[in-house]
Amino acid sequence: SARVSSGPWLSLSYRLLLAGMLSTQHAQMQSTNTELIRCIEELREKREEVSRQILKEEEEKAKITNDIRILTERLNRVNESLVRKQQTRAEYDKTITETESAYMKILESSQTLLHVLKRESVNLGKKKPS
Repeated sequence: SARVSSGPWLSLSYRLLLAGMLSTQHAQMQSTNTELIRCIEELREKREEVSRQILKEEEEKAKITNDIRILTERLNRVNESLVRKQQTRAEYDKTITETESAYMKILESSQTLLHVLKRESVNLGKKKPS
């Protein structure tokens, strides 16, 4: 009979204890759930930030790639121009060298001609009829 009288009290006490434990577990689960949701949101925000950085860098990469293309075309044009101008300079060098050489031959011939003319003039002067 003591059991019967203490039974409902233990049962009530047990139920209160169990309810308290469940309430604590529920609060812990709720806290854990809230923490998980917050962590997931933080991860999503970080992912979005990385996505923005990726877009920005992809735009920068596209611009740099375009700049490289433009500069490469420009470099090719400058290289072609340099080759043509170097060929033209080489032609000038050849013409100058040939002209200087011909001029030196003309000078040598002129000096020889002048020497011959002077000698002939002296010889003609010696042959004057007296």
